[in-house]
Amino acid sequence: MKSVTDPGIEACYRAPYSSARDPIGEGSNGNGPVRMSSNMLDNPFIVFLAVLIAQSLAAFLGDFLRRRGRPIHKDAQGILHTIQTAILTLLALIIGFSFSMAVTRYDQRKNYEEAEANAIGTEYVRADLLPVDNGALSVRELLRKYLDQRILFYETSDQRQISQVNIETAKLQADLWSAVWPTANAQPTQVLALTVSGMNDVLNSQGYTQAAWLNRIPVGAWVMMGLIAIFSNLLLGYRERRSGLLLLILPIIVSMAFLLIADIDSPRGGLIRVSPQNLLLLRESIKPF
Repeated sequence: MKSVTDPGIEACYRAPYSSARDPIGEGSNGNGPVRMSSNMLDNPFIVFLAVLIAQSLAAFLGDFLRRRGRPIHKDAQGILHTIQTAILTLLALIIGFSFSMAVTRYDQRKNYEEAEANAIGTEYVRADLLPVDNGALSVRELLRKYLDQRILFYETSDQRQISQVNIETAKLQADLWSAVWPTANAQPTQVLALTVSGMNDVLNSQGYTQAAWLNRIPVGAWVMMGLIAIFSNLLLGYRERRSGLLLLILPIIVSMAFLLIADIDSPRGGLIRVSPQNLLLLRESIKPF
């Protein structure tokens, strides 16, 4: 059989798949403080309570300082009002930008789930291009098992199960590549090049998903938002002659905004998650009869 000398096809055969990645997990870089902060941000309700308590304490502390200190002069009142307005405006802008960042990351995770389903479905069809006696059936069976693991990755929230899913995924990726590479290497044709290219897409789509799940709002942005919110409530309590439940209005509203942002930003925590609906539909369509 005549060998193919198309540079693109040769590059396809030479390109090693890059599926040997670190297990997917938020904050798995070994950095203790960063990992602890990331784990806390994975639970939006903890974020809500922490921000609410911190802001409430700041508001009551400001009220306490106002009561114990000297009466504020009218000129000072005007300056404090200007500062408070500027801080609240800055807080609103940062919350708005953070919400936009969280929604963008959520949409990215949804898009890559769809891309994974498309890549796996395409390769499942292209498996027919492989010789029957050289692994066409085994590739399809491996793809079905791989699809099950990808669905588990989206649906599970238990860390031990996630680690097991990562191990099984890496093993299946190696098996999938081993199933197509020997045949394609022995018969470097344009037809088999489609199978190799499709398998590359399957393996690479998992890497894109991993990057999207690790792409979170930076911890520094959360700290900055928290500090501005605390300082604004401190000024509110110091300036306003109010006490009791009235001082809790701003902390509750800001904490709810933090809750929504943390919920959208967290891939596994909270109520707003990416459902593997495209992968589930694909599994139904490729079930063996």
